[in-house]
Amino acid sequence: MSQAPLVLVDGSSYLYRAFHALPPLTTSKGLPTGAVKGVLNMLKSLRKQYPDSPFAVVFDAKGGTFRDEMYAEYKANRPSMPDDMRVQIEPLHQSVIALGFPLLCVDGVEADDVIGTLARSSAAADRPVIISTGDKDMAQLVDGHITLVNTMSGSSMDVEGVKEKFGVAPEQIIDYLALMGDSSDNIPGVPGIGPKTASGLLVGVNGGLTELYANLDIVPTLPIRGAKTLPAKLEEHREMAFLSYQLATIKVDVPLDIGLDDLQMGQEDPAKLYELYTLLEFKSWLNDLDRDAKRLELSAAAEPAPAGDLFSAPQAEAPVAPVEAAYETILDQVRFDVWLEKLRNAKLIAFDTETTGIDAQQAQLVGLSFAVQANEAAYIPLTHSYIGVPEQLDRDTVLRALKPILEDPNKLKVGQHAKFDMNILANCAIGGDQSEGISVRGIAFDTMLESYVLNSTATRHDMDSLAQKYLDHTTVSFQDIAGKGAKQLTFDQIALEQAGPYAAEDADITLRLHQTLFDKLSAIPSLASVLTDIEIPLVPVLARIERQGAFVDAELLGIQSIELGNKMVALEREAFEIAGEEFNLGSPKQLGVILYEKLGLPVLKKTAKGQPSTAEEVLAKLAEDDHRLPKVLMEHRSMSKLKSTYTDRLPEQINPRTGRIHTSYHQAVASTGRLSSSDPNLQNIPVRTAEGRRIRQAFVAPKGYKLLAADYSQIELRIMAHLSRDEGLMNAFRNNLDVHTATAAEVFKVELDQVTSDQRRSAKAINFGLIYGMGAQKLGKDIGVDTKTAKAYIDTYFARYPGVREYMERTRAQAADQGYVETFFGRRLYLPEINSNKPQERAAAERTAINAPMQGTAADIIKKAMVAVDNWLTTSGLDARVILQVHDELVLEVREDLVEQVSAEIRTHMSEAAKLDVPLLVEVGVGNNWDEAH
Repeated sequence: MSQAPLVLVDGSSYLYRAFHALPPLTTSKGLPTGAVKGVLNMLKSLRKQYPDSPFAVVFDAKGGTFRDEMYAEYKANRPSMPDDMRVQIEPLHQSVIALGFPLLCVDGVEADDVIGTLARSSAAADRPVIISTGDKDMAQLVDGHITLVNTMSGSSMDVEGVKEKFGVAPEQIIDYLALMGDSSDNIPGVPGIGPKTASGLLVGVNGGLTELYANLDIVPTLPIRGAKTLPAKLEEHREMAFLSYQLATIKVDVPLDIGLDDLQMGQEDPAKLYELYTLLEFKSWLNDLDRDAKRLELSAAAEPAPAGDLFSAPQAEAPVAPVEAAYETILDQVRFDVWLEKLRNAKLIAFDTETTGIDAQQAQLVGLSFAVQANEAAYIPLTHSYIGVPEQLDRDTVLRALKPILEDPNKLKVGQHAKFDMNILANCAIGGDQSEGISVRGIAFDTMLESYVLNSTATRHDMDSLAQKYLDHTTVSFQDIAGKGAKQLTFDQIALEQAGPYAAEDADITLRLHQTLFDKLSAIPSLASVLTDIEIPLVPVLARIERQGAFVDAELLGIQSIELGNKMVALEREAFEIAGEEFNLGSPKQLGVILYEKLGLPVLKKTAKGQPSTAEEVLAKLAEDDHRLPKVLMEHRSMSKLKSTYTDRLPEQINPRTGRIHTSYHQAVASTGRLSSSDPNLQNIPVRTAEGRRIRQAFVAPKGYKLLAADYSQIELRIMAHLSRDEGLMNAFRNNLDVHTATAAEVFKVELDQVTSDQRRSAKAINFGLIYGMGAQKLGKDIGVDTKTAKAYIDTYFARYPGVREYMERTRAQAADQGYVETFFGRRLYLPEINSNKPQERAAAERTAINAPMQGTAADIIKKAMVAVDNWLTTSGLDARVILQVHDELVLEVREDLVEQVSAEIRTHMSEAAKLDVPLLVEVGVGNNWDEAH
């Protein structure tokens, strides 16, 4: 029977990672606890995986080490430990000991050195060792007996795993670190040598640092970028390289007065745990202790529960050695037929496209990759066109063979940003026929959206970031194979030797990410529902809207560009007149001299370099005090932005094939769930200015059609009424009252029919201001009253609508307790700063906590409405289609004789997108252009 492995835990590594990666939790008295909870959760998980193993949890001791004596700058660039982390060290140590784990801190060396010594001595005795760490330096210890496990990501690394990740063997890791350095520890290395160059040098000389410096003459012949200049660089920094080698070397002979027998798990101390969990306010674990104590009281004869059963730690599978990926590039019909059969029999297909660019409406398809099981994938190149490219399978033959599989709605598929791939394949023009593409169906999952729904703020949602975070895998980046800047190759120019593994990896990682992420989502049913009921059904809808595009009147935009240019010239002259001299309006330096030195305006804010700021918000504040030049400058900037972003740019963005503008919608950007758009960004066209409305006038209906705009009325206030359960607000909406007039009547204590337009305007500012967390001072400025009067209005508002105040207080408390808030449909927004000890950060997080459920629910509702409207239009066959989505509004292109029918139907579908306790009101407008319809 094989021995249970010795488990060595890098406690210091996990303390830092838990502190920075997890939401900050604090007790009711302000004691930070998030890092403690994160590390303890990890330890409990490990204990369940290795119930029979000896353990050691190793932390860095206080004070310096021998490396500081060797190199005074060692770790000098590290910021001092945050106070919120420092105060968690002692309760963490006590908790580790109370759980029965042996805990080690050895003076004069780092935790790595203690772990290295224990690992090597155990391995020498033929005992397997598991090192639980997130530190890449530990890879130097890996051998046939020693494996690294990253408990936070669930990944593991043996000898082959080290080679796969770093490109060198474990015995070369110290040399690798010595060459590239380590900025986190301030190990200098050789300037300009990064991971790829370091591994290339070591593989090239088939050795380490000593062999490299003995063979500098062969370095110029190695297949490394810039190889000819490397010998001089290495020679210049020889001394620093060997010093870096010493700094990076983990000491494996630390004198220790403990042996393996001293590392057996001890008994837990329930009394001490109860004391610690009470201090740390770990309520669920306290409840577990209470339940266990009662269970023992009821049955004294019962066996005590294993240590891990006392806690609600997440279950995790035992780590397995990484499997080497099997990727292939398909160039012959036999292998293509094999993969066709795999795809036909697969329960789930991961797929990805490679293209000539990132514009989904104009890029050309270069190839496709597929995976149906982890660590196995294939790339089918179609149109690589460099000199010497091998013969590829016929493009149209391949696409026609794949078409039935990709279009089968019952053949489930997963992509990473699948909308892009759907558009590429829809536009792929099989046989040169622009109308014949592939209409991908059966998109069941999307890893970008899985990550986004799981936690919209925890990470970026691109594949490289997700692979690193959830798989602990560093993917091959596009720049690695294509280069950078003006000389960057398009994918069809990249050699298949590089393109094949890169593309296949995309499909493989997509499948592996899905397997990890969907498991996490499935553990939280409300989040799984947001993914499957809202985000995934929206993907094909957005793809269709993007492909449809919108007509714009380029001539009208050209006229407006000229007019904006003339207005900018006039504003520039006015600015010169006020300043008494000419200057560059776009130069912060010159502008600062005029504003602060010549005109003597007050300095409200300074830049990081100590110069008086001329930023937008500063000019806005100066303009509020009736300073004339800041007002002129702001107006000039506004005109300039409209001209450069819209009136000049939109005509250039007209697709020559379709004659339309095709924006791109993004589901995984805004933290609250709202859609955003780019190229062009339609969300930011101003609607309250004449110039902004004129830009909307350029979005026109084709002949025989009208534009129809359907907009939710006051949707966030209606959601506030539903969430707060305030009777006053709900009655106003149920009785179809103008809510701003109703609020004005309450706040100003007048009858409804006596409310003036100014009072209604003030009430509107109050209604919207409060749900965005506006204070009395800002409200007073907005409605033209002093702060005391504004505060009185707010107090009256809350007195009339007490449910709103209760909702705000309840939401703040819930956010502080659980670290997130939820929308009506269960979407979560995590708030890392909600328990910050910095008042400004905490206040901002509290404002977000109050607003996010409303803004997020509104986003969910419009998304559900888009799916419902798309389904109706598709099944009805009506000559109408959605061409734009902006905020709470849908814009449709409708045949003239169908306008009345579509108007009635769209009201129904949008108003029924959610069942709130107040009605959803949809306003519909029609016109020849977007401005008329809105």
